Amino acid sequence: METKIRGLPNAYVATHEINKGLPAARNTGLQMARGEYIFHCDSDDFVEPDMLETLYTEAVRKQADIVWCDWILSFEKNERYMKQPSFDTAYEALKAMLEGGMKYNVWNKLVRRKLYVDYEILFPAGYGMGEDMTMMLLFAHAGKVIYVPKAFYHYIKLNTNAMSNMYTDRHKEELKHNVDWISDKLIGTGGEDLKKEVSFLKLEAKFPFLLMGNMQSYKLWKEWYPEANKYILQNHAISMRNRWLQWCAWKNMFTLVWIYSRLFKLAYKVLY
Repeated sequence: METKIRGLPNAYVATHEINKGLPAARNTGLQMARGEYIFHCDSDDFVEPDMLETLYTEAVRKQADIVWCDWILSFEKNERYMKQPSFDTAYEALKAMLEGGMKYNVWNKLVRRKLYVDYEILFPAGYGMGEDMTMMLLFAHAGKVIYVPKAFYHYIKLNTNAMSNMYTDRHKEELKHNVDWISDKLIGTGGEDLKKEVSFLKLEAKFPFLLMGNMQSYKLWKEWYPEANKYILQNHAISMRNRWLQWCAWKNMFTLVWIYSRLFKLAYKVLY
């Protein structure tokens, strides 16, 4: 259902009769959109007043398909400035997202709508966990890309226990589906050249299991994407600490993994 917003020409609010989840909501917005560029803002967050004007001006000035910027991670008592890297090509940015050196979130990026339309790119309806990996498909087909070194987006994170929470079975199903889906799509688009970077993505997807501090999660880490484990020490885009932790898990040193997860949870609570 579409409802026109009074006083704002060409502005509408779309509603679903039942809750279909975030990816389906994004797809409905894409179907309704008629503008040159697409921007996503999540309901719990907010943006600086000049965000869209600045990103759009840069996109038009440099004829860019995608523009991205820095962002602010806001906790209950403090916040962090999250600086993003700059790249000359969309392919370099894509590889960085797969490696974990650049965030693939949808909400700090302005994207030319034509990319969605021409390549029939939609979000994975019904699979919300990790759905913003879809952004990597857009980079896989983009031409000119631009980075704006300023934080416009405020990502609100009030649940500081989230890093240590167990995923529900549904969360695991959704995440596995989306990692498999995006991996197949990217290998199909970029060929074997992206095989190592896709393995980095798989390692990143299962990394949170090592922070949960229980044998069930450790078992899941071992079961997910064992073929990617041989690349653990090759990803220099993530910290040596994270590589060491994954290497310990690969070698079944789960006592060390458990000790680290306890220390991690304590430090996270104290800092944030």
